[in-house]
Amino acid sequence: MNKTMQRKYARLLVRVGVNIQKGQTLVVRAQTEVYPFVEILADEAYKAGAGDVQIEWGNQTLTKLAYRHCTMTSLSKVEAWEEAKMKFQADTLPAMIRLCSEDPDGLKGINQEKVRKVAQRRYPVFKPYREQMENRYQWLVAAVPGKAWAKKVFPGERPAAAVEKLWNAILECCLVTPDNDPIAAWEEKNRIMAEKCQKLNAYRFDYLEYKNSLGTDFRCTLMPKSLWCAGGENTLGGTFFNPNMPTEEVFTTPWKGKCDGKLVSSMPLSRQGTLIDGFWIEYKDGKAVNWDAKTGKDALDALMQTDEGALMLGELALVPYDSPISNQKILYYNTLFDENASCHVAVGSGYSNCVEGFETMTKEELDNLGVNDSQVHVDFMIGTPDMSIVGWKDGKATPIFENGNWAL
Repeated sequence: MNKTMQRKYARLLVRVGVNIQKGQTLVVRAQTEVYPFVEILADEAYKAGAGDVQIEWGNQTLTKLAYRHCTMTSLSKVEAWEEAKMKFQADTLPAMIRLCSEDPDGLKGINQEKVRKVAQRRYPVFKPYREQMENRYQWLVAAVPGKAWAKKVFPGERPAAAVEKLWNAILECCLVTPDNDPIAAWEEKNRIMAEKCQKLNAYRFDYLEYKNSLGTDFRCTLMPKSLWCAGGENTLGGTFFNPNMPTEEVFTTPWKGKCDGKLVSSMPLSRQGTLIDGFWIEYKDGKAVNWDAKTGKDALDALMQTDEGALMLGELALVPYDSPISNQKILYYNTLFDENASCHVAVGSGYSNCVEGFETMTKEELDNLGVNDSQVHVDFMIGTPDMSIVGWKDGKATPIFENGNWAL
């Protein structure tokens, strides 16, 4: 991929993705493999006015080695400098960009129970700082091709050709082409998605029913104050940003503990470097009571056993089967892309900004309204070409999706 297109993409991520403010610090989390693009991204951030650019590097191979050889005690320990860093970020509110590039199955073989317990032990230390930052800073999840990921998506290609094809696919999803203005394209996308939210919010549905031939047969209740959101959003300070690039979803936060039925996955899920495929989850009285998977059952078990909140849902997201990303007919093995090719739900924590009046509510008030709290928020895809979704209000049914696409 030529540097001109990479620079165009980097400019979009900085100026429209996180919308970096004059003098604001930018924190970039990326794998060492994608250093060349990170260098371009940092340059564009400084040109846009960033006061500082800080890089937090990761390496999947080293992570795997650590989980294989280090003790639970060693992996679970939160060093004083780690907590101090998190506190500093909570106090200063830098913008943050996370660049996905990892091998979807790169941590296969590590002990999933060990991974779960390490995360559980570290989470309480960081939770207060994350809650302090919630809705107060700009963040973005985007992607850059890694070689192993590209080969997973395009197994018949040589590594260099696979990376080039994945670059082209990512840029197409993010509306970056040689002859367009992606910033203007995203302004139009945000406008269209805001109109869809307004239409859905006008119905004030009591609950939604999902059905398809794959086996999904599910009903989920919405809070009286649930709001549908999409595209960009504002921080509490009023800075507009786009947290996901790409995005095609319109989503809301359901009422925790108020759902029943079975959800069947329609795509693989890459969870902490391990693929989970052919899985389903059954809910009763609002909580998951049974689940299974053809591949990655131990990873699914670890996810569902994270905490009490992981047994409940935190998001419902609507994506038409006839969406631009779905029409690429590419299985990315990456939730950022696959969730935007398919209707999906998320196990775990809900989004407080999908609640009317959240700006003036305390955490306790949001909990009491029905926003789920959990250590995790993990999306999985359930959309199919024959997906039917019906919204119910005061006993009246309104088709939302028919044959996988919008009916509204």
